[in-house]
Amino acid sequence: MGLISFIGFTLLVAVIAYLSTRKTDETSSDGYFLGGRSLTGPVIAGSLLLTNLSTEQIIGVNGVSFRDGLPIIAYEVFAAVAMVFTAFVLLPKYLKVGIATVPQFLERRFGKATKTIVSILFLLGYAISMLPTVLYSGALAINSMFDIPEMLNMDPKSALWVTVWAIGIIGSIYAIFGGLKAVAVSDSINAVGLIIGGSLIPIFGLMYIGDGNVLTGLNTLTTALPEKFSVIGGPDSDVPFWTLFTGMVIVNFYYWGTNQAIIQRALGAKNLKEGQKGLLLAAFIKILGPLIVALPGIIAFYIFNGNLDNPDEAYPMLVKTVLPAAFVGFFAAVLFGAILSSFNSALNSSVTLFGLDFYKEYINKDASELQTVKAGKTFGIVLAIFSMAIAPLLYGVQGGIFTYLQQLNGTHSVPILAIVLVGIFSKKVTGRAANISILFSAVTYLVTLYIIKPDISFLHLMGILFVLTIVFMFLISSIKPRETDFEEEYTKQVDITPWKYLKPVGFAVCACVLLLYVFLA
Repeated sequence: MGLISFIGFTLLVAVIAYLSTRKTDETSSDGYFLGGRSLTGPVIAGSLLLTNLSTEQIIGVNGVSFRDGLPIIAYEVFAAVAMVFTAFVLLPKYLKVGIATVPQFLERRFGKATKTIVSILFLLGYAISMLPTVLYSGALAINSMFDIPEMLNMDPKSALWVTVWAIGIIGSIYAIFGGLKAVAVSDSINAVGLIIGGSLIPIFGLMYIGDGNVLTGLNTLTTALPEKFSVIGGPDSDVPFWTLFTGMVIVNFYYWGTNQAIIQRALGAKNLKEGQKGLLLAAFIKILGPLIVALPGIIAFYIFNGNLDNPDEAYPMLVKTVLPAAFVGFFAAVLFGAILSSFNSALNSSVTLFGLDFYKEYINKDASELQTVKAGKTFGIVLAIFSMAIAPLLYGVQGGIFTYLQQLNGTHSVPILAIVLVGIFSKKVTGRAANISILFSAVTYLVTLYIIKPDISFLHLMGILFVLTIVFMFLISSIKPRETDFEEEYTKQVDITPWKYLKPVGFAVCACVLLLYVFLA
């Protein structure tokens, strides 16, 4: 029964996505890469949430909350503030100049060399960290929930290879042959399913603890483990409290404002108003994220008495224990959709970056729209195969998959956020300063984190390096400044009239975040 509902729901999503994209001209760059600039607020919100909320997030964050409790929710809750900032500041700038990729924005501001360097950083980040971790964590979840190793009569590591390749091939078909609109539509359907299914896990978990009563279960849990429910992280926590004002700001502002795999959904908006609606709707829902990605980890700690060798196993083990058999197939299908979402969204963005920023720029400058799209698809196939080949090698990574991903992402998140913000708020900083600063930041971060290994949180290291990178940019520019101030030009690709409720809704989101932290402090 579970397998039938799994297959049925997965096929339903695929059919709806196919029917929704039949009228989109995907032989053009805008059609394939940006969904024809036709995405509405609810579709953007659903796609943003599903692109972010995948198994590396659900399994990884619950794994950390199993070990440390609620301080890890900063990654979820501060995301809402970052989305408000993007809606207010970044998206109007992006849509005004009519870009399809963040590196294109940087090219107009700093020059072609900056665009190339940042595109390389994005592609390396997707190839080495994001795509493999999504595949690995997804395969780990599916294997645990369906007992795939036993079914295939294989050891866990060998079964992981099979599942990784199965997920990778299906995700590649969505992303490479469907374009952004297919990705966005399937994301929106799965978003509803994941919110419903994800909410059921803590409910059934609390009922399991409270003998059928959710409130009794919650009271038992908070009484037995009060230390797990404080959001103030100690020095040994994955998120020490003071990192909320250093690296946590950078992680979230980079991810929600400049990460191509995320912001591409908002760039495909039919106008600024719809883009801002999508971002703020996603921000409100994101505040509820801890219920799905952190509370189950604490429930698992109580149920299993903290006795799990690998914290990343906490969530799938909890699902197997508390979810009624009738729901397992549906939830597995939704989780499978979340896995595909993050994988195919990053892959689609990689295809976009390669097609527009490399193939059209350096390989075939006279390429037609159709040739550019075909070249991007070919690159996507190669990248997908590479990711599927290295994902199983992450088996048993030290410190957990979520922390591994965040640490590695600092290599590109710090310099990219720094140059985007400086590019927007300063008209005088030069392209040379940006290029040197990017290389300075990436190399310094890697050497400090993996060779020097200072006794501070990597989030503090990101904060320090972010400030140094910006100072470095202004110092270099002061030696040889721009001859004229940079002036941006409105390309009139879409209407950039802001949403009339932007300010009250944006301030309400930020107030909710503040109140949540005060309540849980």
